[in-house]
Amino acid sequence: MNQRRRNNIDIKVIPHNKQRYDTLGDYYFTKKGKLKVRVSDCNNQWYERMIIIHELIEETLTRYKGITEEEIMKFDLEHIDNEDPGSLNESPYHDEHMIALGIEQTLCLYMGIDWNIYDKRITKNNL
Repeated sequence: MNQRRRNNIDIKVIPHNKQRYDTLGDYYFTKKGKLKVRVSDCNNQWYERMIIIHELIEETLTRYKGITEEEIMKFDLEHIDNEDPGSLNESPYHDEHMIALGIEQTLCLYMGIDWNIYDKRITKNNL
């Protein structure tokens, strides 16, 4: 776990077709150590913020556990046909993804957003 990395974070909402691959949320580090978080435009600021929070939690937990962005990307690309590769039991970041998903669901509950409507709206095929 690299404790020297600083919290220099660049977060942007981008068109879905500008993602590095077919995903709603993505995070990666630049060569200079800046964390970049990219979230697909959902045409709803609250949905986008929930995805941003999910990505930040997942990145924090995977970094804490020593799971690299390269491992995550490799797994995601090997399972690109799956709607949610992180939810697969064999995913190297399964636990971290599920914790982030639980917090995302809790946010929906607190904000009065129906999870089923939100989840259907943010699927990759509906953007």
